[in-house]
Amino acid sequence: MTSRATPQPQTTAQSDPGLDIATLAKPAAAKPVRRTKPRVQKEIIASLARAIASGLYAPGSNLPRENDLCAEFGVSRTVIREALKVLESKGLVRGRPRVGTVVRDKEEWNLLDPDIVEWMGSDFLDESMLKAVLEARRAIEPAAAELAASRATAQEIADLDHAWQRMAAAKDSYSFIEADVVFHTVLLKASHNRVFAQLYGLIHAALHRALDASARAVADYENAIVAHHALVEALRMRDREGARRAVGAILDLAEHDLHISAEPE
Repeated sequence: MTSRATPQPQTTAQSDPGLDIATLAKPAAAKPVRRTKPRVQKEIIASLARAIASGLYAPGSNLPRENDLCAEFGVSRTVIREALKVLESKGLVRGRPRVGTVVRDKEEWNLLDPDIVEWMGSDFLDESMLKAVLEARRAIEPAAAELAASRATAQEIADLDHAWQRMAAAKDSYSFIEADVVFHTVLLKASHNRVFAQLYGLIHAALHRALDASARAVADYENAIVAHHALVEALRMRDREGARRAVGAILDLAEHDLHISAEPE
C-alpha cells in the first residue's frame, strides 16, 4: 500500500539531499527486552520453597527482604516478586504490607499440588501424612473406579491393562511402583471426573513412598497383581460393584504395606 507523504518530510528531504526518505520512514529498531530464563525463575521458586518446607523459615516468620533475595540469587526485583507470587498462589506464604512475606502454616499449604509434594520431600512421607493420604484414597478411588466402569473408553481400559502387565513383568520394586503409578493415574482419568483427575499429584507421591514398604513386602506383589487384574476385568465387563470391590482389595494391601513400612527394621 502506498501512503501519501506529508509536506514536512518532503521539504526536509529536498533541503538535504543526503537524507533518504525510506530511512526516515523506517521505524527505529526496538531495543531487545531482557527476559529471565524460565529455568532460572523455576530454580529460584524451588529453592525458596524447599527452604520453607525444610523449616529453615518457620511458619509465621518472614522471608528475607526483596533486596536481600535479589543479591542472593543475582536477579532483579521483578524476578523475585514473580517468584513470591507463585509461592503465595500455592499457599506457602502471604504478602503483608509493611511486614513483608510471611510463611504460612503447613495446614494452609495446597497439598494436592505436585510441586508442593516434591518440595516437601521426606517431610511429606511421615506416617501421619501417609495415613491421611490412604484415608483420602479410600474415599476417592472406589468412587472413581465405579465411574470408570461406566465411562472408561476402550483405550483407557487398554492402557490400564498395559500398566497391569508392566506390574506383573516388573523385576524390581522401582519398576513395579512406576507401573502402579501409571495404573492409578489412568484410573482417575478414566472416571472422567475432572476433580478426581486433579488428584494425580497426591496419589503419585503416596505410591512412590510405598517403594520402601514394597521392597520389604515382596510377598504382597502377587496379591497386588491379582487385585489390579481383577479391577481391569471389572472395568472391561462394565461391572461397577466389581470395580469398587477390586479397588478396596488394592487399598487393603496398601494399608498393609504402610504398616510394614512403619515397623522398625
